[in-house]
Amino acid sequence: MTTVTLPGVYTPQDDTDLLVRYLHHEYLRPEPLPPRAEVLDVGTGTGAVALAAARLGARVTAVDISWRAALNAKVNAVLARLPLHVRRGDLLAPVSGRSFDLILSNPPYVPAPAAACPRRGSARAWDAGHDGRLVLNRICQDAPELLRPGGVLLLVQSALSRPEESLRQLRAMGLRAGILKHHHITFGPVLRSRKSWLRGRGLVEDDDEKEELVIVRAVRLG
Repeated sequence: MTTVTLPGVYTPQDDTDLLVRYLHHEYLRPEPLPPRAEVLDVGTGTGAVALAAARLGARVTAVDISWRAALNAKVNAVLARLPLHVRRGDLLAPVSGRSFDLILSNPPYVPAPAAACPRRGSARAWDAGHDGRLVLNRICQDAPELLRPGGVLLLVQSALSRPEESLRQLRAMGLRAGILKHHHITFGPVLRSRKSWLRGRGLVEDDDEKEELVIVRAVRLG
């Protein structure tokens, strides 16, 4: 599926591709969706993941805090001739009170020298505080209450931002959680540029050249 990327919007990369390929049954355990499933894509960017779900017949809501990203997702939905409900807002706030069969997210998760998430600029799409968990923590705490019984959360993150902490938080919220997929990629420009900082925090070794990405899968029981 081809999408356009407007200036200032995160260009889909390997982490986006992980979710798209999984939704389209390119892995051994595709995610089953009920007919007319209600799906939420948190931090949609260009809308690539949201549109992958829409192609499966799901009713998809896509949320992003960036007005450029919200516009970009709408443009790609028109180009793909797929229905997509796009909301601009902070993570799950725009869909408070709703419930979903599937929640998808490829959020900012890269550890960064700055303690807070950027409020503007391209780095807002990947930087997430010293431990890379500022956005992940919010999703792990807030997403479970929006899942229907049997509903699933699929969350992409780096091993640098401690997937085990995501699992711990999701299990504490009553979900059954585990790692669905591991995938290794070569360091991109962001990680290469801050490798000495990451090394100083004990997150990488001198000879590390690859980053591990994972898909966290969590199910609401009952």
